[in-house]
Amino acid sequence: MWPMRPRNPSRLLVLVLCGLVLAACAQPGVGDPVRTSTADDFGGRVSTTPGGLRLDGAPWWPAGLDAYQLGTDWSVNKGCGAEVDLDDYFARLPERSLTRFNLFAAFAVDKNTAMINFAPLDAVFAAAERHDQMVLPVLTSNEGACEDDVFKPRSWYQDGWRTTTSSGKLTYQQWVGMAIERWHDEHALAGWEPIGEPETSDCPAGTGAGGCEWQQRTCHSGAGQVLRRFFDDVGAKIRSLDDRHPIFSGLVGGDQCGTEGADYATVAASAGVDVLDFHDYDERSTMPGQGDQSLEARLETARRLGKPLMVNEIGIHAGSCLDLTERASRFRAKIEAQRDAGTAGALLWAFVPDPRKSSCSFDIGPDDPAWSVIRQNSR
Repeated sequence: MWPMRPRNPSRLLVLVLCGLVLAACAQPGVGDPVRTSTADDFGGRVSTTPGGLRLDGAPWWPAGLDAYQLGTDWSVNKGCGAEVDLDDYFARLPERSLTRFNLFAAFAVDKNTAMINFAPLDAVFAAAERHDQMVLPVLTSNEGACEDDVFKPRSWYQDGWRTTTSSGKLTYQQWVGMAIERWHDEHALAGWEPIGEPETSDCPAGTGAGGCEWQQRTCHSGAGQVLRRFFDDVGAKIRSLDDRHPIFSGLVGGDQCGTEGADYATVAASAGVDVLDFHDYDERSTMPGQGDQSLEARLETARRLGKPLMVNEIGIHAGSCLDLTERASRFRAKIEAQRDAGTAGALLWAFVPDPRKSSCSFDIGPDDPAWSVIRQNSR
């Protein structure tokens, strides 16, 4: 999920325009053998095993938050949500927690000059390192929220990611190259998530801009092969620039176009995926989903492929519709059950510095009881 709530400006900084276009490498085919992750696969701080993650050589079961708006700086970029006091945010977390955030090209475009300005995103990595935290950057989203508000159709996954320009007049291929070249040596970097909640569906004409509700989407045959090829190709590009950090799938984990039925295993087996994902918005059940789209089924697939699986979004409405303490209790029950079932970590959706307490929302503010759940479960 990628909500956007604009607010007002406050800080400033400026850098230089950059451009980078890198040629595509030869890619593995859909039928190639599964790449089984081992702790020796990567040279960075985070490595993978079939059952979980390791940080600095020790077992790591990260609990943390999705904080999509960390790169918002209203004096520089158009932002997404309110500005965050980065030092205050990271200081509240237990050391070596994990935060997933939007590292989108839109955050690197200076709204005053239309030039590339990395300062707001550089600040996120610097603050994370100051507080001994880890971050998982997401390079774009399927929905287009916090970017150009344009839904990414099947054609984008086929070849549009190489040719279609968006924020900063950059293609996604250019942004991947630019971002990884700049931040691949960051001490706080846990890995890369190429795209949040990918699916290879199409929208009716006229609904691509401003969003496309799932009920409107059309899924065509061969969707799984299209998504698999995307991960093969983008994964190979990332590895050509950074072979030290694992790649996270960003998958919702349900029956989305491209991951329905057997397609999930097809996509998950890509050499461009090291860590599988599941997003949990079930308000009550600790182990969400049914049948082959359930968390239990996805964990079984992960075990078969020899890859860890994280629940990278756990969202429960609260505020006007549920007491915050009760929500924290439900978060705790979910995390404990899912960890016991074999998950590799959990992130709560979503931190905002200005929670809407009078609304029914997923907002987790600075003083939310959910923070105690993170502290209790960080390992």
